Amino acid sequence: MKTIQPEELLTKLDAGETIHMIDVREADEVATGIIPGAEHIPLGLVEFKYQDLDKNKEYVIICRSGGRSGKACQFLEEQGFDVTNMSGGMLEWQGEIEL
Repeated sequence: MKTIQPEELLTKLDAGETIHMIDVREADEVATGIIPGAEHIPLGLVEFKYQDLDKNKEYVIICRSGGRSGKACQFLEEQGFDVTNMSGGMLEWQGEIEL
């Protein structure tokens, strides 16, 4: 499974790169802040919503600490998606958040 460090993702976003991000935390967690531009799909809904995603895009998967996003990455990889897990999750994120 590919991984990216939060600071590396922040550098890419600050450089203006288009990054497709999916936050798999629960709604109450996302209410405390989400990376601007990230799409919220709770982990429990990934298996039902993955058909809405584009297999031609690369996705960075985000959660609180990296565990649930790892599970989502594993599932999405099995479905043929190009995904990267953000190691350390939002606990390590130092960039901007939206409430």
